[in-house]
Formats: sequence, C-alpha cells, structure tokens
Amino acid sequence: MTTGFQVDEIVGALHQVRRDWRESQRRAQEGGERELPSRDAVGEVVEALTGALFPMRLGPTDLRQESEDFYVAHTLDAALHQLHAQATLELRHERRHTPAELASLSAEAQRRIRAFAAALPGIRSLLDTDVLAAFHGDPAARSVDEVLLCYPGVRAMIHHRMAHQLYRLELPLLARIVAERAHGLTGIDIHPGAQIGASFFIDHGTGVVIGETAVIGERVRLYQAVTLGAKRFPTDAEGNLQKGLPRHPVVEDDVVIYAGATILGRVTLGQGATIGGNVWVTSHVPAGASVTQASLQNAPHGNPCD
Repeated sequence: MTTGFQVDEIVGALHQVRRDWRESQRRAQEGGERELPSRDAVGEVVEALTGALFPMRLGPTDLRQESEDFYVAHTLDAALHQLHAQATLELRHERRHTPAELASLSAEAQRRIRAFAAALPGIRSLLDTDVLAAFHGDPAARSVDEVLLCYPGVRAMIHHRMAHQLYRLELPLLARIVAERAHGLTGIDIHPGAQIGASFFIDHGTGVVIGETAVIGERVRLYQAVTLGAKRFPTDAEGNLQKGLPRHPVVEDDVVIYAGATILGRVTLGQGATIGGNVWVTSHVPAGASVTQASLQNAPHGNPCD
C-alpha cells in the first residue's frame, strides 16, 4: 500500500495545462512575474480603507480619538501604495501585447490611484447618507452605529462606493474584485458600473442583484431578492454579445421596491413609484404609480404600464 500522492506528476500535468491555456489565448507571460491582481491583496486594501473611512467604528479596537488622524494617515499611505501595485498589475495585464507602454504603467497607475484617493472624502459623505437612510428606514435600527456595524446593505455599499470609483477610473478588474468580495460577504451582487445616488438603503439584502448599467436616483429603498437586470442580450453580426450597452433599469428618486421584485430591461421607474413584492416588470412605470400582483393580474397583457 502506498501513501504517496504522485505530486511530481500532478505538478507536471498542471504545468502543461497552463501552457496549453496560454498558447490558446496567445498570452505570453514575460519574466515570470505575476499576471493578475491578487484577490487577497485587494481584500486587505478594502479592509484598510474601510477602517480609514470610519476609524472610530470600523478601525482597530484600541484606537483612541486623539490618535485618529495619525491612524488614518498611516493606514491610507500603506493601503494606497498596495492599491497602486495592484493597479499596475491590472494595467500590465490589459496592455500585455503592447510592450512599448510597459515602462509608463506605474506612473499611469499612480495617477489613477491619486484620483481614487482624492475621491475618498466624497465616498465617506455618500456613505453617511446611506447609513442615515438605513437608520431612518428601518424601525428595528436602534442607532446609526448598529447600522454601520451590522447591516449587510451598508457593508455592500461601502464596497460599492469604492468599486464604482475604481470602475470610473478604468480599473474594471480591481473594481470587480471589490464588488465580488462584497457579494461573497453579504449575498448582495452590485456590479461596480451601477450608478447609485445618495441615501440608498438595501434592507436585509440577500439575493439583491443590480446590473452594470443600472442608474439609481436618491433616497431609493430595496428589499431582499430584488433584481434590476437585463431583458435581452444583443449580439453582433458574428453572434458575440455586445458589451456596455444600456440594458438595465433606471430607478428615479424616492422609489421603493419590495422583496422578490424583478425589473428587467432599460425601463424607467418614475419618481416616487412603489413596486410590490414578487412582481415582474418589463415596461416603464409612471411617477407615483404603485405596481402590485393584483394590478398586474387585472391589467391588459399582465402589465399596467403597457
């Protein structure tokens, strides 16, 4: 009876699989360095930046207020340097077929991360409105501190506000890593491209999906299992999916969408509209309208907004 695992053979087989993949994708890895950003490193950056944004609540347990600015400065410096390294890896991967540009990638990454850093005060201000929206929108919330520490919707928005800024700075891979980290932690799936206004509240949250081109106004409230998704996926002449087309809903200010509702396509939910639970909406909803299961059953073609 043998206790060996034939590790050498497995290592050789895995090497061959990687080689075949790179050749099939015509990806030449120069110098043997890492090809892509690290999920673990990006996760460390997010945790550090979260502490820097909310030092006395989400920072280290032994932090005192008189040391707050020192902690924020030290944490930001380390996190932004780490994020710069990850951004450089993303740009290198993106431009791997244009060696002439490689020398300038670090400087380009630094420019983008400086812009990201400059946006952090605005991100904190937006997050304050999200926290207050959750506190005022949930009768079970006893304090804003409870909301910030415990609510998955707020945790998801901390990630999204950072991820969206990275997306705007054309670092989509880093943005997606941040977004998928939030997805894994909270069950809330927000694409980093989604545009979300101030005072956004996701109550409970599990199963919420918000697509890349969704546009959400201010003071919008969503409950669990809501989908803001695409209805169709157009293809080009060769049958390939067309990327980046507007295909997700536009949700105007003060809209409430209850649990299990599915809104598909580039439809507009007008200001102040209410979407009831477990309904399926594929047409525009006028401002102030209320869509429920009963209204859908009684309307022509199953949709009161046709």
